[in-house]
Amino acid sequence: MRSEARAVVIGAGIVGCSVAEHLTRLGWRDVAVVDQGPLFRTGGSTSHAPGLVFQVNPSQTMTRLAGYTVRRLAELRHDGQPCFEAVGGVEVATTPQRWQWLRIKHGLATSWGVESELITPRQVAEKVRLLEPARIHGGLHVPSDGIARALWAVEAMADLARSRGARFHGDTEVTGIEVSDGRVRAVDTSRGRIETSCVVCCAGMWGPAVGRMAGVPIPLVPMQHQYVRTAPVAELAGATGEVDEPILRHQDSSLYFRQHRDRYGVGSYQHTPLPVAVEDLATPGEEAVAPSVMPFTENDFKQPWADAQELLPPLRGVGIEQPLNGLFSFTADGMPLIGESRKVRGFWVAEAVWITHGPAVGKATAEWMVEGTPGVDLRECDLHRFERFAHSPAYVHDRAWQQYDEVYDIHHPMQPTGAPRPLRTSPFHQRQRELGACFMEAGGWERPQWFEANAELDEVRGVPDRDEWAGRYWSPVVGAEHLATRERVGLYDMTSLKRAEVSGPGAFAFLQRMTTGRLDRPPGYVTYALMLDDRGGIRSDTTVARLEEDRFQVGLNGPRDVDWMLRNVPSGDSVVVRDITGGTCCVGLWGPRARDVVQQLSDDDFSNEAFGFFRAREAYVRDVPVTALRLSYVGELGWELYTSAEFGLRLWDLLWEAGQPYGVIAGGRGAFNGLRLEKGYRAWGTDMWSDHDPWAAGLGFAVRLDKDGDFVGREAVERRRQEGASSRLSCLTIDDGAVVMGHEPVHAGGRPAGFVTSAAYGHTVGRSIAYAWLPAELAVEGASVEVEYLAERHPATVSPDPLFDPTMRRMRA
Repeated sequence: MRSEARAVVIGAGIVGCSVAEHLTRLGWRDVAVVDQGPLFRTGGSTSHAPGLVFQVNPSQTMTRLAGYTVRRLAELRHDGQPCFEAVGGVEVATTPQRWQWLRIKHGLATSWGVESELITPRQVAEKVRLLEPARIHGGLHVPSDGIARALWAVEAMADLARSRGARFHGDTEVTGIEVSDGRVRAVDTSRGRIETSCVVCCAGMWGPAVGRMAGVPIPLVPMQHQYVRTAPVAELAGATGEVDEPILRHQDSSLYFRQHRDRYGVGSYQHTPLPVAVEDLATPGEEAVAPSVMPFTENDFKQPWADAQELLPPLRGVGIEQPLNGLFSFTADGMPLIGESRKVRGFWVAEAVWITHGPAVGKATAEWMVEGTPGVDLRECDLHRFERFAHSPAYVHDRAWQQYDEVYDIHHPMQPTGAPRPLRTSPFHQRQRELGACFMEAGGWERPQWFEANAELDEVRGVPDRDEWAGRYWSPVVGAEHLATRERVGLYDMTSLKRAEVSGPGAFAFLQRMTTGRLDRPPGYVTYALMLDDRGGIRSDTTVARLEEDRFQVGLNGPRDVDWMLRNVPSGDSVVVRDITGGTCCVGLWGPRARDVVQQLSDDDFSNEAFGFFRAREAYVRDVPVTALRLSYVGELGWELYTSAEFGLRLWDLLWEAGQPYGVIAGGRGAFNGLRLEKGYRAWGTDMWSDHDPWAAGLGFAVRLDKDGDFVGREAVERRRQEGASSRLSCLTIDDGAVVMGHEPVHAGGRPAGFVTSAAYGHTVGRSIAYAWLPAELAVEGASVEVEYLAERHPATVSPDPLFDPTMRRMRA
């Protein structure tokens, strides 16, 4: 074994071998891959995975990753044989609720560019011979789904990597990782030491143990999962291929199936989650089969096996062979963990990845390492997306348990999460409960969606109803709060908004470089600006308030943004970035009577002349010190009022009491979303992300190319502006008033043309609103399109953006 390498990949499963193959393809030749098990059946999850690849996912990112896996494995050959069998995939519905969900998934597939079709029970039975069509309502067929021959693919990718200089070492246990001055220096193994500045942890369920060697938390939980192969099935006698029929999902019973020549494979998620502590994992040689295979728990499979035989009657009387409880990894949100540790530079993570996404995650990780930016947006998979509490063993265990338990459930986009709750509450929480708040959760924060106390508002009576799907986790009270805010004034809890204080003699120069805004204005000014990546994509959007010459408050979108700033802070102590979210709170006081409410509580002048739009001031609301920003995300006159947490309840009570003569209401996130869409305000991560440039997203005004100095992504974004965008974020109004949820496909000329991002009913304008990405030639006011919702098409029109108060008169009042 050579004593040095440019990169050491830990784990020779499908992810590690893909990382090595793509690193070497991008020019990194000196790559070492080590695994504690024998090559290439190493004993990890890749060794026992049945290889089913279903591509369609509510997440566009996960669907794109799966799509690359299908294409890449179809190209790979092992001993002349393909590493992927595109036999198609079928998901069936045995309940009306599941059939509705398959109609939604058909829309998702169309939105994400995956060919699919809804088929009848008879058509399903023609594709899957064992299936009883009378048991189902229909199916969703994706022709390009299929079977990944994972071990073949691993060897094929390893061969390619070796041909370019990579080295693979089996039976090589990692015993330590040397870190000094915040960087990886070496990897110690059972066969010697490898000096390196770059480690990629692809160790699967052993990832947390490897991470601990470097001092990097990797929040995942290994879970047991049941899979069996049957004895020969008479109806499959004479089968010549390993798999001729489509892979099959019966999610109403948490089951999936695949053919193994004249046998069938059955996998079940139906049993109670069975987590395994990382410390209890075996190592290669300690287990009879593999470390990732646990003893089969027969009782857990009795009901799944009965359900399988009901759907596939020819399985009755057929014996079970090769039963196992196989291990694979779950995270708190069910998504992978990808990225470089900030505290230990050079330590990269590509973990909690299934076969479906493995080759693509390897590619994205390698691109990120070599080029600085991955080729696909990974906001949902970023290692740094979690707050600190979400790394606690208790939280990871509880949420991973929930992810396993609900893996095949029908997931509504507004569905509340489970325990642990409540976890983070604002100082206003007590008052919100008294007002009958219906809470949702985001980032651990309890956030009111609406307030039952507002059910008596006169505005409730005129709120249009919704269909059953769009009406879940919704109330007509949302519309009443929307209208009351437009007509009077509302209090909105904005505490969950991520914010940081950036201070020090280098703070101005730092933020000038990190954002697209022009910040060289006196204290008291607020600037809306973007943070870009190296390719000119929108990494985040921000509000930057200059409170003092060398002190700024920056509104952000989450922990990734704090991580991004901390990564780019110059050495020394000229810039300090401090996350102040948890110690502070915020009330959005918005509506035409907002000034009347706040002015009676303050000796500071809140008049338009003294306190202009997009200005900031430190003031007092009676006896509460606040940082007041004259901003409004709902398109009305008002302020964001920030104070430290100990004053929060007092601030709420003062505003609530002062607002009574003006009809003040407490407003929830449901109203907030509809108000922002009427005003055309974008939500990063929902309406735009790193795939999009500012001009395509309608945010070109936030890029000040005339400002002094360079900023991250400047050259790339200038180039993208000159080239022009092929698609644009557009405002649609749905002609028949149907309310959609987001992610629905948009059709034009009978063909898929784009997809919806955000949607809500605009109670002020009286129209159903959907923002959507459309080809540039369609993103023209007055153009006619159709939005597909629950497999039905609704006519829609490209409309003015924004629909409400385009001159900003109300906000500047």
